[in-house]
Amino acid sequence: MSKKWQIYDINEEKIKEIESKYKINKLLATILANRGITTEESIRLFLKPTREDFYDPFLIKDMEKAVERIITAINKKEKITIYGDYDVDGITSITVLKSFLRDRGIEADTYIPNRLNEGYGLNNSAIEKIKSKGCELMITVDCGISAIDEVNYANSLGIEVIVTDHHEAGNEIPEALAVIDNKRKDSTYPFRELAGVGVVFKLIQALSIKLNLKDEEYLKYLDIVCIGTISDIVPLVDENRVITKLGLMLVRQTRNIGLQAVLKSSGYSKIDSNTISFGVAPRLNACGRMGKADEALKLFLSKNVNEVMQLSKELNDFNRERQEKEKEIYENAIAQIEQEHLDEKNTIILKGENWHHGVIGIVSSKITEKYFKPSILLSFEEDGIGKGSGRSIPGFDLHEALMQCLDVIEKFGGHAMAVGITVREDQFDQFKEKFENIAISKHIQDILPIINIDAKINLSDINKEMVESLKELEPFGEGNKMPVFVFKNLKIDSIRALSEGKHLKLTLKDDNTIVSSIGFNLGHMAEEYRIGDKIDVVGVLEINSFNGVENLQINIKDIMKSV
Repeated sequence: MSKKWQIYDINEEKIKEIESKYKINKLLATILANRGITTEESIRLFLKPTREDFYDPFLIKDMEKAVERIITAINKKEKITIYGDYDVDGITSITVLKSFLRDRGIEADTYIPNRLNEGYGLNNSAIEKIKSKGCELMITVDCGISAIDEVNYANSLGIEVIVTDHHEAGNEIPEALAVIDNKRKDSTYPFRELAGVGVVFKLIQALSIKLNLKDEEYLKYLDIVCIGTISDIVPLVDENRVITKLGLMLVRQTRNIGLQAVLKSSGYSKIDSNTISFGVAPRLNACGRMGKADEALKLFLSKNVNEVMQLSKELNDFNRERQEKEKEIYENAIAQIEQEHLDEKNTIILKGENWHHGVIGIVSSKITEKYFKPSILLSFEEDGIGKGSGRSIPGFDLHEALMQCLDVIEKFGGHAMAVGITVREDQFDQFKEKFENIAISKHIQDILPIINIDAKINLSDINKEMVESLKELEPFGEGNKMPVFVFKNLKIDSIRALSEGKHLKLTLKDDNTIVSSIGFNLGHMAEEYRIGDKIDVVGVLEINSFNGVENLQINIKDIMKSV
C-alpha cells in the first residue's frame, strides 16, 4: 500500500535559537519546533512540568456545587454510590474517587454496568438497584453526560446526582445537581481534553482545597490517574501532559499493590507510556470486554497481597481468553475478505454469528489498519439483529456517513473514527451497498495513509546519547507521537524475514556506518528488496537491548527505493 511521506517544514533559525537558548541537542530542538513548542514557558511546561502547572479546579462549571454537596455527604455520613464505566478510564476513575472518600471516612458503593448485557452508561434497572441499597447521592464517573432520562429517573426516586464526564455534551445536559464536563457548551475551562479520570482528579483536587488538606492527599493518586489517562488515548498535551509526566514518576514507585502486580505481569522491563498502552491497558480492558470489570476494580482497591495475586492471575486469564476470541474472529474476518474480494472495495463490512461483542471493536481496528479502509463488523444473533463496531481512517467521517444510512440501520452512536451500530439482517445488504456508495462519493479511494516525518538525518549523525535524549519528550501517545525520521540512500547490507514471514530484519549501511533495523508486519518486503539495493527508510530511533547488550536500532514504518 502506498503511503504519503510528509516532512515538516524546517525552521533552521528557530531550531538554532532553541538549541542555543535551552542547551539541548539539534534533534530535540527540531522536534520541539515542529510541534510548535517554541516559547520559554511552553518548553519548560513540556519538558519539566510541576504540580504548580495544574489549573484551578474551580474554573470548571458546577465544581463549587459538586464539592459543597460531597462535603455535606461526608459530614453527614450519607450513602454514596459511584457509577462508572467498564474500561480502564472508568475503573481508574472509580478507584481514585472511592479511595479519596475512604480516607475521609466514607465507604462508597460502586456500580459498573456489565458490558455484555447492560451496555455503556446509566440504565434505569441499575438505578433501581442503587436506590434499594439506600443511596442518597450518586456520582457518575466517565459517563452520564448523555443520560438525560436516566438522571431524571434517579431524581424521581430521590437520588441526587453529580455527573462527572469527559464525553461530548449535546445541546441538553442532564438535570443533575452538578454536571462537571469540560465539553459542556458553556465551559470556559482552559483545557477540554481531560480523560474521565482526569475530571475525577480535578474533583478531588477541589475537595482537598476546600477541606484544607495537604496537596499530597490528591497528588498521591497521580499513578492511577496516569494509567487511566494514557489508556483512554486522549491527547497527551497541556494538563494531560502534566498528569502523565508526573504520574509516570509515581507509577515507577507505586504503592498500589494491584498496579504493582499488573506491571509485573505485563513483562515490560521499563515503565513508560508504551508499557501502559500495550502491557497494562489490555489486561485491564480485557476484564470489561469479558464482562468482568469488577475484578479489575477489586485489584486496584485491594490491600491483601494474596487476593491481589489471585486477581492478577484472573486478569491474565481474561486477557488470554480475549486474545483467543479476537484471533478467532480476525481469522474468520480475513477469510471473508479474501473469499469475497472485499479488499477491492472502498469499505469492508463483515458479519458473523455470535461474534463476541466485547472483542469485535478490536478486530475492526485491526482490519482498518491492515487494509486502510473503514470497516464495520456485525455479530448477528438468532433474532436477526446484528450489533457491532466500526472504525475509520483519517479523512473519512464515519459518524457523518452513517447519518446518511438511517433508513437502513436501526441505531448507532460514536464519533468520526469509531462507532457502535445495530443493523437488521434483512437490511444488511442494503446497508452494505449504501455505505460503499457513500464512501465512493467522498472519493475515499484518493485518501492515502500519511506518515508525518520530523526530520531527515544521516546514520553517521546519530548516537546513543542523542537517542536517549528523546526520552525527554515522553510520555508519547495521542497528540504527542514518537518522533519519526527519514534516512535516505541507505544500502541494504543484509535482509531476511522473521516469525514465519511476518516481520522484516535488516542491516543498513551509510558509508562506514551500519545500523540494525526491524520492520514489524513488513515481512512481505523481504521479497521486494535485495542485498545491495539503495533504499529510503522512515522509522523511529530506539535502543534495542538484547542479552545485556544495547544497540541503536531503526524501527521501520515504511520503505521505498531511492531515486
